[in-house]
This record gives sequence, structure tokens and C-alpha cells, in this order.
Amino acid sequence: MERAAAELRIFNSMTKEKEAFRSKEEGRVGMYVCGVTPYDLSHIGHARAYVAFDVLHRYLKYLGYEVKYVRNFTDIDDKIIKRANEAGENPLSLSNRFSNEFLKDMAELQCLPPTHEPRVSDHMDQIKNMITKIIDNNCGYVVEGDVYFSVDNFPDYCCLSRRKLDDNRAGGGGRVTIDTRKKNPADFALWKSAKPGEPSWESPWGPGRPGWHIECSAMSSHYLGPSFDIHGGGMDLIFPHHENEIAQSRAACPESKVNYWMHNGFVNKDNQKMSKSDNNFFTIRDIIASYHPLALRFFLMRTHYRSDVNYSDRQLDTASDRVFYMYQTLHDCEVAVAPFRDVINSKTQVSAEAQKLVKEFHEDFLGSMCDDLHTAIVLDKLENLLKAINGTLKKFKVLEQLRRLALKRAGITEEQIKEKIEERSSARKNKEYDKSDMIRKELYAKGIALMDEPQGTTWRPCEPPE
Repeated sequence: MERAAAELRIFNSMTKEKEAFRSKEEGRVGMYVCGVTPYDLSHIGHARAYVAFDVLHRYLKYLGYEVKYVRNFTDIDDKIIKRANEAGENPLSLSNRFSNEFLKDMAELQCLPPTHEPRVSDHMDQIKNMITKIIDNNCGYVVEGDVYFSVDNFPDYCCLSRRKLDDNRAGGGGRVTIDTRKKNPADFALWKSAKPGEPSWESPWGPGRPGWHIECSAMSSHYLGPSFDIHGGGMDLIFPHHENEIAQSRAACPESKVNYWMHNGFVNKDNQKMSKSDNNFFTIRDIIASYHPLALRFFLMRTHYRSDVNYSDRQLDTASDRVFYMYQTLHDCEVAVAPFRDVINSKTQVSAEAQKLVKEFHEDFLGSMCDDLHTAIVLDKLENLLKAINGTLKKFKVLEQLRRLALKRAGITEEQIKEKIEERSSARKNKEYDKSDMIRKELYAKGIALMDEPQGTTWRPCEPPE
């Protein structure tokens, strides 16, 4: 199966079905993933999300797409303000500090940097412009400097979550308290009027700051346009955050559309979702203090991205062992191949058995990854390939032992043989064939046979003449 012929199918949270992926623009993909609210060190629930979408990012690039990947920072928020006030620190200074710590964690986990990493505080003009459009289109209203979205004026509200409007929590997700000034308790804030001790920006409705949801609508539209390919995040964001994003974006621009909504599962501990608010989490730093970051990445990839991951030290031990096994195999291959670096080239022949194993793994890899990114299956199949490689290496080690003992009997080193091969090669180029033959015979007398192959001259032990 060639890459060009591989058809990626992904589960669309909007339709609740796997669908063939078709990018809006041929050869290019626009992808937006909701980022962190940086008021503390990031936990492994964050690692879960961003490793999952890093896998998607990498695979899309592998399939040949040019990917514009946008992941934001919510750098002004109720939680940030609360933490900053407790610490006596400027909220934007605190969020900037933890944003930088988050980037260090992502680098440790080997997540590729997104194309753009916008921060709310840098995009106030885009946010205010979108709110103005929502008001002009009769889907927003102003109350004493606050601006709310009117869910009653948006008939498609809850099209993603399929919730009934009566089931919605007042305030849109618990980040704000109930406000009796709302026309409908489910209406949510687009703009919050300034309060003492909080950062604020000027706006047509008075000084204030954005609500939680409007930022992603404004920034995704700014960087990717009103319609783009993929929007991702954790399953906890389906309602209210992504539901509200859809409402805002369409209210501001009726043609707005995300073609594929993708959501990753949680990390659970004791059958409960890990979260900062419940104080039952491990930070990424906690884990990588004892385990290699790649062990954490492997652990997360061992579960399909839409399923919940059950955390345990034992599973991390297993992941660490598997990562060690992979890199030990690579190291052993490097050691085995090192003596032949000078003669290995594009013409070096690979055995039919090895070609078959590689072809089968490549087909399995494409088939599993194109089936909604089944990384767990790929890692299982990789185990089979590693076992086959190690089986060959064991045979190779016997050969190396035979070669090493042959050198010992001959009283010559590998480096001296290389020098003799180079001397013979030079003699042949100069048509000094007697000298060339003499070098071959001298080595043969010591039990070292030279073999002229298309890719170069190698040697093997042989029975010396009597």
C-alpha cells in the first residue's frame, strides 16, 4: 500500500461516525486544537491530548499534507486571575511563565511545535470584532458592560453535543456564576465588564475582558479562516466550550464550518478523570522525574486516542521497558552494522525475508493509522518486527564471535585488515596487480579471505592453507 493510496478515516464527533478525510484545500490541512489555561504546571491529562494531536499532525505530514496547526494559550482567565492574586503576581506574567513551562514539557514529549501558538491577550481586536458581528446579527446583547450570547436566537445550539437545551447548566460550563440579568440561564458570556483587581481592555461596551469561549472562535478564524478542516480537544470540551464555539462562529459568519471535530479521551486515576480542579493529578514533571518522557509518550499511545487511559505505575514500568527494548535493538543494529559502514550503499541487497517483513509492517502501519489513528495496533505490530530483528542479531553475534576469534588466531586487528583492503584497492587502481595479489595471499595465509562485492571489499574467516 503506497502512501498516496492510503485513505485516512477519522471519527467525526459531529456526525458520530468514521468518515474518509477530505481536506478543504487539496494537499493542505488547517487544524485547530484548544490549548491550556496556564496557571500551573501541566498534568498528564494535557500530555494525553497533545500527544494524541501530535500523532495526527505527524501522520498528516507523513501522508504528504502541508499542515497549518494552531494551538492557543488561554492566558487570561478566572483561574489565572485567582492564582495570580493569591501569589501577588501580575496575571499575564504568571500565565506567561507557565506557558513557557508547558512548551518545555511538550519538547520533552517530542511534540512538534504548532505553526501558530496564539495567546488571547494578543488578539483582543479579533475578539472584539467577532463579538460586534454577533451582536449585529442579533445573537448577542449587552447588559451593563457585559455581553452575552443569546442561545434562543441560534436554533442549532447543541448540534455537537446533542444535548437538550433544558439540560444545559446555567452559565455555560461552571466557569461563571448564574446571572439573573440573562435572557436565558444558558446564555454565556462573550465579554465580561472590568472588576477591581483584574486586567481589562477597552471595548465598545466598556472596559473588560473576553469570556472563555470567544477566544477560540476568534483565533481559529483569524489563522485558518471561518471554515477549516479539523478542530480538536478533550472530550470534556464538547460541551460547553466547543458547542459555544460553533454557535459564536456561525453567528458571526453563517458560512463558518469545521469539517471534522475530533476529541481525545481522559486519563483516569481510580476510575476518576484526572484534573487540576479535583486535585487528583500528576504533573508531567512528576512523571518524567522517574520515567523517560518517551516512556510517558509510549504509555499514552498504547491506548486509542478516543478511549480513556487508566494510569498506573505498573503500566509506566511496562512502557519504559518497551521503549528500552526498542532503543536497545537500534543500538545493537548500529553496533552490528558499524564494521560495514564503508561498504553499505544503495546497491546493498536486502534478503527476501527482510523485505517481506518490512512490507508487511508498512502495510499494517498504514492500515492501522488510516483507521482513525490506531497507534496501539501499530506498536503491537512493531513488537513483531523488533523480535525478528533481534533474532537476526543473535545470529549475527555468533558470526561476530567467529570473526573476532579468527582475528585473534591470525594475530591481526580489524583496523589492520581495513588498511590492507585500502592498500590493495589503491594497488588495483594503479594496475599493480602483483602487489594486489600478494596482499590477498598474505591475508589468506592467516585465515582471512577477502571478498570483492559490488558494494566493496569485505572479509570473512577461512581455513588457512596447510
